[in-house]
Amino acid sequence: MLKKERQAFILQQLNVHNKVISADLCEQLGVSEDTVRRDLQELSDEGSLLKVHGGALSKSFHFRLQNEPVYHEAEKRNIAEKAASLISDGMVVLLSGGTTIRQLINVLPPSLNATFITISIPIALELMNHPGSEVIFIGNKLDKNTQTAMDAEVVKKLSAIKADICFLGTNSISADNGITDSEWSIVEIKQSMVQSADQLVSLAISEKLGVAQRFKVCDIDEVDVLITELNSQDARLNAFRSKGIRLI
Repeated sequence: MLKKERQAFILQQLNVHNKVISADLCEQLGVSEDTVRRDLQELSDEGSLLKVHGGALSKSFHFRLQNEPVYHEAEKRNIAEKAASLISDGMVVLLSGGTTIRQLINVLPPSLNATFITISIPIALELMNHPGSEVIFIGNKLDKNTQTAMDAEVVKKLSAIKADICFLGTNSISADNGITDSEWSIVEIKQSMVQSADQLVSLAISEKLGVAQRFKVCDIDEVDVLITELNSQDARLNAFRSKGIRLI
C-alpha cells in the first residue's frame, strides 16, 4: 500500500471513530510501528489530525478546534433531529461526548425544561446555551485528549443516578458484538452510563454499523433504540431489526 493510501485510510478511520490506536493501525495496514508513527507525524504536521500518545485524535472531535468541519455533518444532524424527538420536559437525560451529541444539543428547542447530566466538558459547555434546562457535570480527573471525566469516582457517581434516557455517542456497533470502543478507560465509563438509565439510545452514522473494536461497552440486547441517518427500513439495519431494537 502506498503512503498516500495509508494516510487516506488513517484519516477515514479518524473521521469515523474520532480516534485511532497506533497498534491497531499496524495490524490493519500490515506495516511497522515506525511506518505508522511517521504517517501520523506527517499528517499532524499538515494539520490533518492531533497526534497523541499511542495514536491520534480527529480535529473535529477536540473542543478547542470545534470550528473544524464535522465529518458527515448533515448525517449527524439528521440523527440529532431524530434523537431530539425522544426528549421531553421533565426528563433526566444522560449524555456521553462526541460530535453527534453536540449536534443533538444544537437542535434542542430553547424552551426545553429537562435535566442533562454529562461527563464531557465540551457537552456541558454547549448545554449552557439552554438556560431553561439544568446541567450537571460529573467530573473528577480529566482526560486531556477527550476532555472527559474518567476514573473510579466518576463510575461511583454514575451508579447513584437513574436517568430516564441515555444517549450514547457510539464508536462501533454490531448485532453480534454489541457496542464496542477502542479504549478501556472510556468503556468503563460508558458501561456505567448504560446501567444508569432506563433506556439506552445509540447514535451512530451508518459507517459505524457492523464494526467491532477491542473492548465491549454492552451487549446488543441492552440497546433499546438505534438511531442512524438511514431510513428505518433500510436493509443495512436488518441485523439490528432481528434483535428487536427500535430503529429510528
